[in-house]
Amino acid sequence: MTHTTAARIALSWLMCTTATFLYAQDDTAFDLGTLRIDSADAQAVLGNDQISDAEIESRNPTTVADVFAGESAITASGGAPIAQKVYVNGIEESLLSVTIDGARQNKSAFHHTGNVLLDPALLKSVEVSAGLAPADQGPNALAGSIAYTTKDARDLLEADDPFGGQYTLSYGRNGQGFRNTLSVFGQTNGFEYLLSGTRATGDDYKDGSGNTITGTEADLTDYIAKFAYTTQSGKRLSFSASETTDSGLRASQSGFIRPDFAAVIGRDTVLYRALSQRKSYTLTFQDENPTGTFAPYAQLSYNEQAMDVGALYGINKSLSGVIRNEFTLRNGSVSVGLDFFDESAEGFDNSGSSRISNGREDLSNIGVFAQARQDLSDRISVSFGARYDWASFDAADGSSLKENGASVNGSVDFVLNNQWTLNAGAASSWGGYELGEAALVNYGTAWAYDGFATSRANAVRLGLRYENGPWSAKGALFDTEIKDINAVLPSGGARGHTDDLTSRGFDGSVTYTAANGFATLNYTYADVKTNDATTATTAYYLGRPVGHIFGLEAGYDVTPEWRIGGTAQVALKNDDTETTLDGYEVVNLYAEYKPQRMENLTVRMDVNNLFDASYASRSSDGLGLSNVVPLYEPGRTISMTASIKF
Repeated sequence: MTHTTAARIALSWLMCTTATFLYAQDDTAFDLGTLRIDSADAQAVLGNDQISDAEIESRNPTTVADVFAGESAITASGGAPIAQKVYVNGIEESLLSVTIDGARQNKSAFHHTGNVLLDPALLKSVEVSAGLAPADQGPNALAGSIAYTTKDARDLLEADDPFGGQYTLSYGRNGQGFRNTLSVFGQTNGFEYLLSGTRATGDDYKDGSGNTITGTEADLTDYIAKFAYTTQSGKRLSFSASETTDSGLRASQSGFIRPDFAAVIGRDTVLYRALSQRKSYTLTFQDENPTGTFAPYAQLSYNEQAMDVGALYGINKSLSGVIRNEFTLRNGSVSVGLDFFDESAEGFDNSGSSRISNGREDLSNIGVFAQARQDLSDRISVSFGARYDWASFDAADGSSLKENGASVNGSVDFVLNNQWTLNAGAASSWGGYELGEAALVNYGTAWAYDGFATSRANAVRLGLRYENGPWSAKGALFDTEIKDINAVLPSGGARGHTDDLTSRGFDGSVTYTAANGFATLNYTYADVKTNDATTATTAYYLGRPVGHIFGLEAGYDVTPEWRIGGTAQVALKNDDTETTLDGYEVVNLYAEYKPQRMENLTVRMDVNNLFDASYASRSSDGLGLSNVVPLYEPGRTISMTASIKF
């Protein structure tokens, strides 16, 4: 698709959307209920899945990897929080649009660390889009999006309750240590507030074979403050600020931390007190009770992620915003708006008494978008949209580049009969430019930008879903192709080198829901290739060769007071890689007690890795490499958690 053709498609779509709105506009408020294309079941087949508050609570996460326990399409690497990365169908999150409470997040400052440091203590939900991100999800959503949402005071209080709090204490063996979270919150006359802090400390854990994994101790601090005011007519202004820090002793070789490896063959490992820190500030306005067709939303956010990795220090900064309105039509809605971001990546020499900048890159983008969601009939629902983006890039060598491009998407939900529904979707997304790795800007050699290009992704999904009584099932074939991905981690400083990435396969699930419990079996096969060869386990900022993954989650209410459940993940042996990757099976169980005489108290016991399996997560870095000792996951770990509300 040429830029001229893409531009015409996008602009034509915007004109048609505006005409549709003008034709349908009046002052009547329509009660549409939930559009079928927007229902959880329809979106799940299209790859847009939500991990709910109830699911997060049942998984009792202490790290972002725990949030995705029992999933198969979404996997995470292990180790300490500083090292954890998230993958969707084998594609790394740096190729997705990642937001926290709507605020755009930048990528990692160092390739041996995670992209977005997040503490799940107040996490409310996670929405994941695999390949088919709608136009109003934001720019650079090449392989989809991940949207984290945290809790507000009103999520933790009854409507007539002015004040409350919650204290959670957990302790675990095998290095997990102590974790304390204290939150206080209140509301009165439309004003609300929430203050929360978390502190987690521990020791290095042992894997299933009893080996101590150096540099994996828990040492995390998290603060969050949220304030909001909502008028009687539903106009809501909110502000949130958060700071999350991981500052533990991490394994380091030759002057650089590598918390994603257990060791590097031939290099001595020493401990270095590394730093990973994320700061975020977000101001949001929204009309939560709109009348007629006017439902505005506006947000301005700033975040930075800093990384002390030893000899180098890197920092990413991002200022972003969005203004949009969701126009209500008789058969659906149209979201129209504008968004922008202004980001930088800067690296510093960290070896002296003061840091000296090695270089900096800057990237800015302005985009306009429109996304329609409509029920065309009782059996057919559609979602379709487009966006157009203008990007400007300032390189570390002083040169500047500008480019623009269009993105389009469409999906349909077609009811075949009372049990079966067909879903199909396609998207072509312009990715623009990529910032390089902050810590390594101009490190060793000056970066060169010959051949520097913009990227584009094309994705399709075709699936079915089935519902009959307590049984439900869904499955979809997917194909995501991303072309001309800039060298974020350039070899020899060649930022103009590009890679092509594909992820093709199938994901599906079967769920049985009873009155007192449920069980879900997930399965994903993702064949991930870079430049037509199986993706390496150190293809940083690209993907991982996940292959066949099974996920299981179940829960059962034994009595009104007792609940038991668990998750499991099974990875089959993957021999598509240069060195065969071993399979593994890991099972986690829990028992939870909520006494009826003390409804504000919850006591829980978790047994993670019940069978003491010795394994490395399929999404981990360096698997199968002769010079790397992979980072194995914790062996059997028993923990207790007590939470009391007041």
